[in-house]
Amino acid sequence: MTALIAAAWADLGIPLDLLEHRPLQLFEEASELVDVAVSSDGRIWQLVPDAAISWLAMQNAAQAEGINIQIASAYRASSRQCELIQKKLMQGQEIEQILQVLAPPGCSEHHTGRAVDIYQPGGPVVEEAFENTAAFNWLSLNAAHFGFRLSFPRGNSSGYLYEPWHWCWHDA
Repeated sequence: MTALIAAAWADLGIPLDLLEHRPLQLFEEASELVDVAVSSDGRIWQLVPDAAISWLAMQNAAQAEGINIQIASAYRASSRQCELIQKKLMQGQEIEQILQVLAPPGCSEHHTGRAVDIYQPGGPVVEEAFENTAAFNWLSLNAAHFGFRLSFPRGNSSGYLYEPWHWCWHDA
């Protein structure tokens, strides 16, 4: 763990021995990113080049079958992860509760530039109900062909709640 990440954890009240209790992985932040989408509020979603190519191919294949999949979140720096956790802390949530839905800084697949949170326009965004959409059904059947895997299924060993919207690209 870098000194910067350790300091961020200390500032957020994340126990430094958390990695001994949960099978979390520390990730390096992506260094080369490409733009893949722009959200309705103007945010630019980025991925590493190979994941971007696979994402765009997957999105086009889904569209060809009448399924519209969009990005709700992609690359996220550790500093942004700190901001998201701090916001929840300021809302009165306990750190243990927050760490069931947000990875500690340094441990998010989003840092790698390979993870995307996916939604279907008109459907739930970053909610468990996404599993009831045509988009989730299509992803379940087809995402692996493009190198994407569901990272946090029900009962995952990482200790995160079920996230049917969160898919990560893995090298072939």
